[in-house]
Amino acid sequence: MDDLVTLRMLIVAAAGPERDALREAAALSSLPLDVAEAETGGKAAAMADGKSFDIVLLDGNLPEADRIRVAKACRECSPPAFVIGLAGAGQTAEPKWADAQGRRPANPDDAKKLIEGCVRARMPLRVLVVDDSSTMRGIVGKILGATRFRVELTEAEDGVAACDAVKKSPQDIVFLDYNMPGLDGVATLAELKRERPNVRVVIMTSMQDAALAERARAAGADGFLKKPFYPADIGDVLYRLCGLRPVTA
Repeated sequence: MDDLVTLRMLIVAAAGPERDALREAAALSSLPLDVAEAETGGKAAAMADGKSFDIVLLDGNLPEADRIRVAKACRECSPPAFVIGLAGAGQTAEPKWADAQGRRPANPDDAKKLIEGCVRARMPLRVLVVDDSSTMRGIVGKILGATRFRVELTEAEDGVAACDAVKKSPQDIVFLDYNMPGLDGVATLAELKRERPNVRVVIMTSMQDAALAERARAAGADGFLKKPFYPADIGDVLYRLCGLRPVTA
């Protein structure tokens, strides 16, 4: 996120403290945000007519018909907006109108985290896939390319190549195979975290070994994927990276 860009955000919610908190958090975002606001579905749909928004925050307390109307209008823009349903405790977002679900902010800190997660979700995510199998690297890369996220993909065939890649270019997340020749996954993880402490690392393994999991967590693993895994499992990792939750059918 080094290049200066401006993202367009539409906040659709009733006037009140929550919308105020989101507006104030947007003003302090790490990237410039051009924010528009609407309190009804009709007004929001009219604002989306002929305009393109990168992010739409849609309050789950609005009538369902309004939520569907706004989401449809925003998805018909080019490119389509990323629609995030804001839910309170016990609420869920329906797949027919939300691309992801976020927590309705209860305080300014919550609002700040939500806004930063939204920004991250719409900026390119730098992803490194490390596996000695070119087939597996291709599978993971194909899954990443089919998500709603913008991914800048790099590949490495072993731990040494992975460490070299991270030294040359910071990565947001690394999908790291455990069973590789030379440096295994845990040793590679430790080196990656030493070089880039903030990088998120997910271990991919076909092994069910509690001792391995404990070693990986101690070395800083942020998650695990058990082979064979599903596309939704990789998608879940990206959503969590952005502080969001996927909407499942």
